[in-house]
Amino acid sequence: MESVLITGGTGLVGTALTRLLLERGYKVIILTRKPEQGTNRDVRYAAWDVAQQTIDINALQEADYIVHLAGANVGEKRWTAARKREILESRTKSSELIVKALQTHPNKIRKVISASATGYYGESSDRAFIETDPPATDYLGSTTLAWEQSIAPVAALDKKLVIFRTGIALSREGGALKEFYKPLRFGFATVLGSGDQYISWIHIQDLVRLYFNAIVNDQLEGIYNAVAPQPVRHKELMLTMARAAKGNSFITSYVPAFALKLALGEMSVEILKSVNVSSRKIQDTGFQFSYPTIGEAMEQLFK
Repeated sequence: MESVLITGGTGLVGTALTRLLLERGYKVIILTRKPEQGTNRDVRYAAWDVAQQTIDINALQEADYIVHLAGANVGEKRWTAARKREILESRTKSSELIVKALQTHPNKIRKVISASATGYYGESSDRAFIETDPPATDYLGSTTLAWEQSIAPVAALDKKLVIFRTGIALSREGGALKEFYKPLRFGFATVLGSGDQYISWIHIQDLVRLYFNAIVNDQLEGIYNAVAPQPVRHKELMLTMARAAKGNSFITSYVPAFALKLALGEMSVEILKSVNVSSRKIQDTGFQFSYPTIGEAMEQLFK
């Protein structure tokens, strides 16, 4: 039985991926600071501490693959200087710990699959961003570049490396969709800013299928955009969600850009940014999306 070691395994994506891996007969080991608090009896929990740069070497040596999802939630808190440093270091220092452990200890890891984000790219023009485009020079662009660079040395250790630049993962369990849905409980479909900004999104099931595909497809290597084939304008996403959840029983409301800036500070820039990202490269490997359109995705999420 092959083993997959997951960092960030108790988060939104990690939980869904763990479920899929167990269904497919894999052994799952989750690295966590508090292994004694693990709740899934089918999973082994092992200790690591990024701040102290310590990791359970037995867990590392048992695994065949590493899925690296660890990182502080970008949208959870206001971007103070301390929070921005935490967002960056939670990604880079965890990557550095993995690289150092793989360099130092004998292991049988064949592939490392790391999360990244479409925050790598800047503001969209008419053309969708592709993987070879340069990073944005803003905070998220430079942070995402540093994140990818911190895990890159894995490729020099005779391991394959896959990096998924992930868009907004849509799930009823958490993340952006849960926040988008909150005003709908009171009958309001709330459009942020003009609503014209592009959102590059992906259904959570397609996202974890991508990670699974990276494990089973030995040919998969390099950087891929993990986004659905059809990005949508923010307004279309909100109205499609509202119709799937409420039929016609909702009122469309707008939150102007200046109000978002007052409420969220610098983080509002990312919410209002238009990001149109191409999925062509991963589709060209033969991967087929179960939910290629926002209509299909919302219909499944709110059925």
